Amino acid sequence: MNPNNQSHTVKAFGDELDRLSDDVARMGGLVETLVSDCLQAVLRRDGDLAGSVIARDKQVDQLEFEIEKRVIRLFALRQPMATDLRMTIAAYRISHELERIGDLAKNISRRSRVLNESEPHLYTRGLERMGKLVVNQLHDVLNAFSAGSLDDAHTVMRSDDEIDEIYNSLFREVLTYMMEDPRMISPSTQMLFVAKNLERIGDHNTNIAEMVHYVLTGDDLRRERGGTNADHNS
Repeated sequence: MNPNNQSHTVKAFGDELDRLSDDVARMGGLVETLVSDCLQAVLRRDGDLAGSVIARDKQVDQLEFEIEKRVIRLFALRQPMATDLRMTIAAYRISHELERIGDLAKNISRRSRVLNESEPHLYTRGLERMGKLVVNQLHDVLNAFSAGSLDDAHTVMRSDDEIDEIYNSLFREVLTYMMEDPRMISPSTQMLFVAKNLERIGDHNTNIAEMVHYVLTGDDLRRERGGTNADHNS
């Protein structure tokens, strides 16, 4: 092979990997906005914002489809190996995690519309705290992927315990309200669904962090655990 042609091929492959990474970052930015907006839709009782989140989720689905096509093309034409192979696999898996997060944001927005039909709740403070942690966690794991930061990825993994603790505390609080006032059962149930969806977003964030770990180290933590966090909590 002509060395110049080989150099050109290597550069073209690198460019394709860069575009794949950019696509994942673009999808991540959109999903991060959806999660932040769905939380605000609940806290501000904003039905219009909830509707906007629901509509924008289609863009997330389209981006996942485009990333899948790019990954298939890379496998078919480039046959990536070593770090390039891990990066390609991770991009595909992360796009799936992001698509699931978008679905959960859409579900939260739908629940918020139902909540708007009832009186404002007294226990939104815990939900707000939990939601902000989830949004920050998503932001941090996307930065960890873009920067290739193992330390940041591990920080995200550790933060999932705090989200679980807040969820459990909120669950007990809402359950108490439901027992004390039967009129609160219906809206409280919707609130619990919102909290559970936020908790599951945290699980998907952790899965993304584990994929960053996989790209940088070659160790697949999912295989060691026997599945994903979302699998274990579904």
